[in-house]
Amino acid sequence: MKRFKTWVWLGLLLAGAVGVQARSLEEVKKDGKIIVATEGQFAPFNYFQGSKLSGFEIELAELVAKKMGVSIEWKALGFDALLAGLRQDRWDLVIASHGITEERAKAVTFAEPHYCSGGAIVSLDAAVRKVADLNGKVVSVQTGTTYLDNVKKLAGVKEVKNFPQDTDARGALLTRRVDAWVTDKFVAVIAIAANPGSGMKLGDYVFVERIAAAVAKGNTSLVQGYNKALAEVMADGSYAALSNRYFNEDVRCR
Repeated sequence: MKRFKTWVWLGLLLAGAVGVQARSLEEVKKDGKIIVATEGQFAPFNYFQGSKLSGFEIELAELVAKKMGVSIEWKALGFDALLAGLRQDRWDLVIASHGITEERAKAVTFAEPHYCSGGAIVSLDAAVRKVADLNGKVVSVQTGTTYLDNVKKLAGVKEVKNFPQDTDARGALLTRRVDAWVTDKFVAVIAIAANPGSGMKLGDYVFVERIAAAVAKGNTSLVQGYNKALAEVMADGSYAALSNRYFNEDVRCR
């Protein structure tokens, strides 16, 4: 990577310092809408049906926003850009299956988790099911994800290949360019059910995690308002109904 001159770095720092401030809950409510960003490429959580965003997280966010008394203006873009755009105050909230990690929590403020899951092994070989079975294997994952971070920690893995979208990582498995694909358990279940002749088989978890929406670092009022509305959705039965419709089980964290 080429070195930037000092004045370039200074310019970038100043640009960040004078950026638009994150909107508070009061400002969002006054405007009547919350700007929410997602990826739109991670079925069944967030994906496009034609030109319309759909999925568990999309519908959940709509339920939460209704409790908050606002509508949603959706933005869809690459996973890698979501939290960066949040730090630049380009939108108010991100909901895109981000696992809560210590590193991410340094840059953004996470809401309460809206589901618990983890990275699971998917392979065309029934003998590749457990973490130990990944020794000497090539594994595909999506760039910028906790799947990439956690698979890279496995000492015995021969190579980790990362792709811009999770569907690309799955495609690498189906074309036998890799030995295994690590993705969210529920994403894997849906993908296997949708492609019964593919030969994909679900293995064990590599790790488990809590998944949450995020707001700009320190935006206390907005995250508190979101958390209150999320708790109401979880308490009134609408969360359970939505979860069961997508997964045939309640996926909230216990």
